[in-house]
Amino acid sequence: MISAFEGINLYTKDTAALAAFYSEILGIPVPFEGFGNSDGAKIGFEGGLPGIIIWDEHKWGKHTTGVVNLVFSCSSLDETYAELKARGLDCEPPVTMEYGGREMNFRDPDGNGITLLEGAY
Repeated sequence: MISAFEGINLYTKDTAALAAFYSEILGIPVPFEGFGNSDGAKIGFEGGLPGIIIWDEHKWGKHTTGVVNLVFSCSSLDETYAELKARGLDCEPPVTMEYGGREMNFRDPDGNGITLLEGAY
């Protein structure tokens, strides 16, 4: 039976650039880099927790059929927005949504959507 959720696979033409976006711009750690000759990296907060696994689509093919939307939480969207802008991210400021929560939406270099929430759902 299924025992755990490992993560989500993203396939890209430039693994180094996409991994750098998540680690250098968004500040998400890279607990695992390089799967032997598999040309991949795992982006996440701890090695044993689910993460984003990035693969080279030139080597492995593009196994996703479209873009995805990744959701992350933070304690202060205003502070996070200021930090991301300082790191060069082109994004709109946070907004209060109809459901009452605050969020900020933008895209990674491959067009995948990213939603940042203040707190969590």
